[in-house]
Amino acid sequence: MKKLILLFAVFTAVGCTGVKTTTAGLENEAFLVFLGNPKDYDTGVEVNIDDKTSFSAEVQKNHSNKPTGKVYAIATGPHVVSVIHNGEMIYKKRIFVSTQETKKIILP
Repeated sequence: MKKLILLFAVFTAVGCTGVKTTTAGLENEAFLVFLGNPKDYDTGVEVNIDDKTSFSAEVQKNHSNKPTGKVYAIATGPHVVSVIHNGEMIYKKRIFVSTQETKKIILP
């Protein structure tokens, strides 16, 4: 009987794979959201990041604490953000964004 219990204990110990853990951190990116009167920017705006990356963006109403529309991912760290509408620069500022931060760009 002791041998049977010992044999069962050995098979149980060998059959266990142990505890497996996985870790996942936050993505190393931040987000921009552009707020203003959407009627004033019905064609959207052109955004330039550090004179390297350009993209078109939607302008959302500035009425809530949590943006519900489209947000735009950028790398974390310092950036110079320029916003152009109808060929005119309407916003230019040096910003710093942290991991998973959503920076609100409030347009005139």
